[in-house]
Amino acid sequence: MDSRPRTLRRRTGRRWAAVVAVALAGAAAAPAWLPTAWADRTPPPSAGNAPSDPQELRVMTRNIYLGASLTPALTARDTPGLLAAVSAIYAGVRATDFAVRAEGLADEIQAAQPGLVGLQEVTTWTTTGPGAGPSQDFLAILQQALDRRGLRYSVASVTAGTDVGPIPLTAPCASPTVGACTIRLQDRDVVLVNERTPGLRWSTPRNGTYRARLAVPLPGVPPVQLVHGWASVEATHHGAPFRFVTTHLETQQAPDVQEAQAVEFLNGPVSGADTVIAVGDFNSAADGTTTGTYRLLTGRFRDAWAATSPAADGFTCCQEPTLSGTAGQLASRIDLVLLTGPVSARHARVVGAQPFRDAPPRYTSDHAGVVAGVRWERPAGAGPTP
Repeated sequence: MDSRPRTLRRRTGRRWAAVVAVALAGAAAAPAWLPTAWADRTPPPSAGNAPSDPQELRVMTRNIYLGASLTPALTARDTPGLLAAVSAIYAGVRATDFAVRAEGLADEIQAAQPGLVGLQEVTTWTTTGPGAGPSQDFLAILQQALDRRGLRYSVASVTAGTDVGPIPLTAPCASPTVGACTIRLQDRDVVLVNERTPGLRWSTPRNGTYRARLAVPLPGVPPVQLVHGWASVEATHHGAPFRFVTTHLETQQAPDVQEAQAVEFLNGPVSGADTVIAVGDFNSAADGTTTGTYRLLTGRFRDAWAATSPAADGFTCCQEPTLSGTAGQLASRIDLVLLTGPVSARHARVVGAQPFRDAPPRYTSDHAGVVAGVRWERPAGAGPTP
């Protein structure tokens, strides 16, 4: 049996090893709809399940899953095979029903009350043509679910990643003409900030993409660049400054690309700040069995899970693609909360590892998430943090 994490086996094909390319490109600009300057925000009083320790800040990382495995399209041998794969992928996206999953994700956020959330695979699926089915913006859907619970999470920073399409969608489509219906996938990483977290202020959103990326040839269409990136904000918690960053790295099937992205991450978005809280889907098993990325990262950062729960497996990856299994399949720890500077993890827990309902989709994502409580360290004799 292949011992590699399931998400890495299913999202990539055997021929990926032959198409790995480290392409150099400039960092992507901020999306046009994201304001270029954001004022500092002073949140209103806390509500809900806030930490009992007022000096504790909770953070969360959550890969919310694009909704289907892309492997059938990325390994298609000819144009008919690609078109069939695209239709099957969209059918999978509809079956895993993000509107339903978003309710479970919003419940997780409401229960944990993190001050900051790093989201990955925040996908937009755009369809056109007669009978093509609905478009879906995962960020808008999740925000609506949070709003319904009276939660106030602002979209603080966004980076645009992989953008595939438009590609012909042959089913569902009311026209027999190939190309009458199309589908497009756009991937994002997002930072959410809880405006009700006491003492938390934020500003200066930044984002970018990695120059190292995987290029995958597809039959009949231009090669797909699998673009990964990061999003960050500068913040203070009761006056203590820090940078919060979320990222999503390439899978282990392209270890050279992934490790190059990790180097860019260390030399770019997390450099120049004394205190950094970095969260994300790093796609590198914490036990060191897949790529060298975890070792690179922990050469500079402390792993919140390893610091607080060293005897527990903390698996976060991955459920099967349809999210319909009755038994969990998590077998690898690749979703991390990393810390550097005078801040330490007090506790960490996995969220979303259990089914949130009886009928498919049973899981909120193919990944579980991690919530960590962190606290700033103070010199001996120092007074309380203001």
